[in-house]
Amino acid sequence: MANSETSAALSLLNARAVRERAHRMLAIGLDDRLPNFRIHLDRMDDAVDLVLQTTRKAYPSFEVPFHSRWRHFVMNGDNRWADIANQIHWPDRAARARAEFDLAIVSVFLDAGAGPSWRYHDPKTGTPIGRSEGLGLASLAMFAAGAFSADPRQPLRADAEVLANFSVAELERGLQVSDSNPLVGLEGRVDLLRRLGALVASKADVFGSFDKPRPGGLFDRLAAQAENQQLPAPAILSELLRELGPIWPSRLTLGGIALGDCWKHPALTTMDATSGLMPLHKLSQWLAYSLIEPLQTAGIRITDIDGLTGLAEYRNGGLFVDIGVLGFRDAEDAQRDHEVASSLVVEWRALTVALLDRVADGLRQRLGLDATSLPLAKILEGGTWAAGRLLARERRADASPPIKVISDGTVF
Repeated sequence: MANSETSAALSLLNARAVRERAHRMLAIGLDDRLPNFRIHLDRMDDAVDLVLQTTRKAYPSFEVPFHSRWRHFVMNGDNRWADIANQIHWPDRAARARAEFDLAIVSVFLDAGAGPSWRYHDPKTGTPIGRSEGLGLASLAMFAAGAFSADPRQPLRADAEVLANFSVAELERGLQVSDSNPLVGLEGRVDLLRRLGALVASKADVFGSFDKPRPGGLFDRLAAQAENQQLPAPAILSELLRELGPIWPSRLTLGGIALGDCWKHPALTTMDATSGLMPLHKLSQWLAYSLIEPLQTAGIRITDIDGLTGLAEYRNGGLFVDIGVLGFRDAEDAQRDHEVASSLVVEWRALTVALLDRVADGLRQRLGLDATSLPLAKILEGGTWAAGRLLARERRADASPPIKVISDGTVF
C-alpha cells in the first residue's frame, strides 16, 4: 500500500498532472456539474481580445519576454539586477547562475500576495510600489545588501544557515513593514524562509556539491541533468517539487510525500489514491519559469517551455471572473472571504489553468503563430496577468481580485 501511495503521490508532482486535471475540471464545468462556477465560453473571445490589446500596448513589436521574477527587477527600463551582476567579476558562468538561483528562489518565496495596503518605497526613485513589483524590488535590495549571506565579503548569496534563522524583525525591516504599512502573511513568509534554510542545510548532497549549502546549489543539480546542454522546462519543476516539497506548511501528504500546492475537490474522482486531489504548484511553477533565464545565461538551452502550465493565481484567475467567462453559482460568494483550501478557490484556480490554455490557442490563431514562436510564458507576461490587473483596477478601487481569499503568505 505504501509503495502504491508513494507512486500515486509522485504522479502529481509534475506539470502534466496539473494540466490534465485542470482540463478535466473544465470539462466537468462545461457539463454544468461544478458546485461553485458556471462557465460562459461565449465570453472567451472578449478575453482573447483584451489579452491581445494589452500585449500590443506593452510590446508593440510583440517581442515579449518570459513571465518570470526577473521582470520585477526592472523599473522604468532600469534593470537593477543586470546593473549589479555586470559589475561583478564572476569566476565562471556557474557562479553567476548560483547567485541568480539564490536570488530567484528567495524572492519568489517572498512573493505571495502582499495585500492592497502594503507599499515598498523605492530609495532610488522615491516611488511607492505595491504588490509583486514592490516585493521584487525589496527582495532584490535585501539580497544586494547581503541580508541572506553568511559572508559579508560575498553579499550576493543566500546561505542555508542564514535563511534557517531569519527573523520576523529582519524581514519587517527589509520589506519596510510597519503598522501604517501592513503586509499580509508576514509570519508565513518568514516561516517559509526558515523551512527553506533548514531543508537546504539537511540536503548538502543536493544543495552543497560545489559550495556551502545554498538554494543556488540546485543549479549544479539541474546542469548535471542537461543532455547536450539541453534541459526540458518540466524537469526544472519536477526537481523543485521533489527537493523543496517538504517546505510547504500544513499541506496534504500521500505515501509520506508532501504534495505541496495540491488541494481537495469533490469533482475530481479517480480510481486510485489521488482521488479528489487537484495539484496546482503555482509558486513552484512561477519559480520554474524564473529559473529558465539563469540557466540560459549559463549556456543551457531550455526546451518544452509550454510543458509548464499557466499560473493559478489571482490576476490570471481574476481575468476570467471579471470578464464573465466564470460566473458564481451563488452571487453572494463574491462578497464572502474564502479559505485557500475551499472547493471554490480550488475550482477557480484549476479552471484558470485550463482557460489559460484556451486563451493561448485563441491568441495564436489570431496572430498566425505557433507555441514555439509564442509560448505560454510570453502570453502570461504580455498578457493574461496584465489584463487581469487592468480589469481589477477598473472594477475595484483597491485593484483587489474579484474573489476574496484568506492568504497565509504561502500560496498567492
